[in-house]
Amino acid sequence: MKFKLDENIGKRGLELLRTAGHDVETVCEEGLGGESDDVIFNSVVKEGRALITLDHDFCHVLRFPPETSHGIVILELPPKALPDSINLRLKDFLAILSTRPLKNELWIVEPCRVRIHQTEKEG
Repeated sequence: MKFKLDENIGKRGLELLRTAGHDVETVCEEGLGGESDDVIFNSVVKEGRALITLDHDFCHVLRFPPETSHGIVILELPPKALPDSINLRLKDFLAILSTRPLKNELWIVEPCRVRIHQTEKEG
């Protein structure tokens, strides 16, 4: 799968995702550091990448509709996060990803659970 790591994640988790066989780029590598959330979202949609971020602004499904994307993943960290907290959340994410597709969904990966926002499908 193709992912883009938001600048608030940087390169943390990059190797973990690549080792798992994923195509991963970072916002900073693309020269998008400091750009607005709208620019970042449009970039991932255009490139067919899922976004992995710590930014809860991407929970606003009317502004950033997951159904138009390859997926949005928000990693939820504890207030006093340890340096390896991002990798721990990414491991949780990868475990769920192996059982369910991410495309068109918003996932909030918390300690011990993943909340998934699904859009109603017309039947």
